[in-house]
Amino acid sequence: MRVKFFALLSILAAFASAAGLEVERARNLYNSTDFDGSLRLLHALPVKDGPAYELIGRNYYMQRDYKQATEALEKALAADPANSGYALWLGRAFGRRAETSSLFTAPGYAAKTRQYFEKAVQLDPRNPDALNDLFEYYLEAPGFLGGGFDKAAATATRIAQLDPAEGHAAQARLAEKKKDFAAAEQSFRRAVESAPSQPGRLIELARFLLRRGRDREAEQCFAQAEKLAPNNPKLLYERAEAYIGNGRNRELARELLRRYVNSPLTADDPPRSDAAKLLQQ
Repeated sequence: MRVKFFALLSILAAFASAAGLEVERARNLYNSTDFDGSLRLLHALPVKDGPAYELIGRNYYMQRDYKQATEALEKALAADPANSGYALWLGRAFGRRAETSSLFTAPGYAAKTRQYFEKAVQLDPRNPDALNDLFEYYLEAPGFLGGGFDKAAATATRIAQLDPAEGHAAQARLAEKKKDFAAAEQSFRRAVESAPSQPGRLIELARFLLRRGRDREAEQCFAQAEKLAPNNPKLLYERAEAYIGNGRNRELARELLRRYVNSPLTADDPPRSDAAKLLQQ
């Protein structure tokens, strides 16, 4: 009996190791934006655990199938209720469902978005992505859905304790939302000063300056960002998106988007389909 027991343990250990390798292969496919390939590997697993369900959910999220994304991520969180990352992605998926659903169902999905963002922060108060997403929710959501400037300000303070540059950027977003444009500019510039090697901070400042009609200053920021990270796909996309949103430099925006579409992208970059939509505008 004892020999059979240890033999069973060895079989289970080998099975778990093989499943882990398959999940890792699926994660590599996800990171290279092969979401279909990643899902094929994951669905073929006879037994799925939290990491497998989480990755299934993220693949569906990237494919804009938010219903299946929430269903998979709910299973991931049920398998590991203390996982802040799972709660965060579940909140993101419900957020997309809120954005794409009817007026009748959107408030319920929005409430779940807030609840899971708050849960993610509760589970890990030092999770920067969870804090940033919760801040954005508080900033954009109306009061009857749990949003509010006071909550956003308190969350921005918590962000600043972990990352001063990100904290300044959050304060800038809050000030701009309140139409205190002088304070917003000051905070955007402080974010740049706090992280001079991060091109994204210059892009944030440039986009703000474009919104204020200060095109020449914005171009200087874009040029500085390009020097820091030439041909960075995300910067190509954000610069093009800023031009199109501002109604200026459309030819340059199209060129940037063509370069973006032909760049090697990861799952962290905006999808090529979004770039294609911008090219049509």
